[in-house]
Amino acid sequence: MIRPILTELALFLTPFVLYAAFLLATRRGLIHPDSWRLPVLGWLTLAALALMIASLVVMAEFSGAPPNSNYVPAHMENGRFVPGTTR
Repeated sequence: MIRPILTELALFLTPFVLYAAFLLATRRGLIHPDSWRLPVLGWLTLAALALMIASLVVMAEFSGAPPNSNYVPAHMENGRFVPGTTR
C-alpha cells in the first residue's frame, strides 16, 4: 500500500522540484518570495494534479487481471495454503 502512495506523492512533487531546479539553474533566488507567487504555485499545482490523474488512469487501464479472467480465492489443498490467483 505504501508504494502507490509514494508514487503519487512523487508525481505530485515533480513539478515543484523541476521549478526549484529551474530557479537554481537561472540563479533567480530559490527562496525569494517573488519566485513562488500564487499564480506560479497555482500552475504548478494544476500540473501536479494532471500528472496524478494521468498516472491513475494509466494504472487503472494497464494493470490488473486480464479481461474475462476469473478470480480463484485463496484456499487449502492437501493441508497447504494456495494463494488466490486469476485464471
